Amino acid sequence: MGDDTYPLQQLVRIKQRRLEEAERLVKEKKEILEKEETKLKKVKVERDKTFKHKKHKMDQLREELDKGTTSNKIEMMRDYLKVVEEELKQKEKKVEIQQNQVKEAKKVVAAARQEMLKKQQDVEKLKIHKKEWKKEMKAVAIRQEGIETDELGTVMHTSKKHKR
Repeated sequence: MGDDTYPLQQLVRIKQRRLEEAERLVKEKKEILEKEETKLKKVKVERDKTFKHKKHKMDQLREELDKGTTSNKIEMMRDYLKVVEEELKQKEKKVEIQQNQVKEAKKVVAAARQEMLKKQQDVEKLKIHKKEWKKEMKAVAIRQEGIETDELGTVMHTSKKHKR
């Protein structure tokens, strides 16, 4: 018995194609997630770099204050620190935005994975059904063969009886 005799074979093919499409989609979504995570790492590195720069400038300002430098120089340093602080805030915001992007990408991957699992279950159910159907068809064929053998035996017996 070939696969094509199975009455739901067309459905099996459709479900299998849908499963393959869902697997491809999960792979695609995972790649997008990886890109978003890479972007997040980059913006975090930039933010940390700016934070270190700010800390370094703060230390410089403290040193200058301890030395008793001119108020003009101290004012310039404070102004520069404000600029650095603003830059740090912007980079913090970028990190936050990128963290949200990663979070969204993870949700999309999870949803795609759920969809794929559902399609896998559909394919598995059909495989189980096909197995059961094949067993049933085999039993029917064996029964039919038994009936034909019985009929053949009856015909032969009747034939021998008539010859006597």
